[in-house]
Parts: sequence; structure tokens; C-alpha cells
Amino acid sequence: MVKLLIVAITGGVEDMDLIRIGDKVISRHKIDNFITEILELRSMGLSQTDVAARLGIDRTLVSRLENLGEVRKGKSVAVIGFPIANRDELYALMRDEGVDYALLMSEAERWDFVKQKSGIELFNSIMELIALVHSYDQVVVIGSGKRIKILRATLDKEVIGLEIGDSPIQEDKYVDPAELAAVIRAIKGGKV
Repeated sequence: MVKLLIVAITGGVEDMDLIRIGDKVISRHKIDNFITEILELRSMGLSQTDVAARLGIDRTLVSRLENLGEVRKGKSVAVIGFPIANRDELYALMRDEGVDYALLMSEAERWDFVKQKSGIELFNSIMELIALVHSYDQVVVIGSGKRIKILRATLDKEVIGLEIGDSPIQEDKYVDPAELAAVIRAIKGGKV
């Protein structure tokens, strides 16, 4: 393998690995960037077919890359909830329990999220979050019964709800860490 140091016109320095295979020269950097783009699109919730179409590649390439890099099989878990008083405690618990994605907001954070965006920005942010959460096998929603019901319909999949009050909830609520841990363990153990 040949290692080249390339100085761009802008004066920046880029370290690039080039590999000669017969009469071809292959850029390791270009391959790494392409794989990163594939994985980012997949983690945003796009299907293998959608990613392949967007990038002009075969769907089986996307599948094979995922199989090569797969670390764990089993249910992936996302937890979303608001308004939560003991967010830090729950984040630590979810990290220890191996939750793949977590989004918890206090009441103040929820309003900041809404107020800091224009209408179209808010709509796009919500759509991106829905797509992201939809990519997980199991979703736990902590909130009012109304919000849980809306997310069940929106995600069109099994959603486990931990109800913390009647809608509209306007103050932060304490969530029992033991109850959340039991739900996560049941999901990971396949007993939900």
C-alpha cells in the first residue's frame, strides 16, 4: 500500500491511502467516505433499497456491508419521553442497559425545541425524528396516554408506553428507573 500526502490548492493537507491493484489505483479515503454515507443514510431510517437508489449502487452491497459490520443481532431499542424530571438518572440507566437511542426532554427543553425553530424547521425536525425512531425494532414512549397513542399510530409498530400523566402534562414528571429498567430488560430478553 502506498501512502501519499496530498496538499490541496487551499493549502490544506489530506492524508490519503492509495492501493494499487493491477493497473488500478484505489482510494481508501473515497471508499471510507462512501461507506460512511451509506451507514448515515441507513441510520436516518432509509431502507436499503432507498439508499441504493440514492447512491446509484446495488441494494445487495448495502446489505453485505451491514452484515460485515454487524456487532449484535436482536432488538434495537429507542426510548423517547417528555417531560421528564430525572433525565440524567434515566440516561445513565439506559446507557448501562444498552439502549440504542434515547431522547428525553424536560418541559423547558420541549418548549425550547419548539420555539427555536420556524414552522418548516419544526416540521422537518419532527419528521426526521419519526424516521429515526421508526428504524428501531422496539420503541418505548414515556409521556401522556394521548402522546403514546399518537406515536403508536404514527410509527405503525409495537410501542410500549409508560404513562406518566394526563395530557397536557405541563410539569416535569419523575419516572421510576426500576420500572424503565424492567421494560428494557423484558424487550432485550424477548418477553414483551
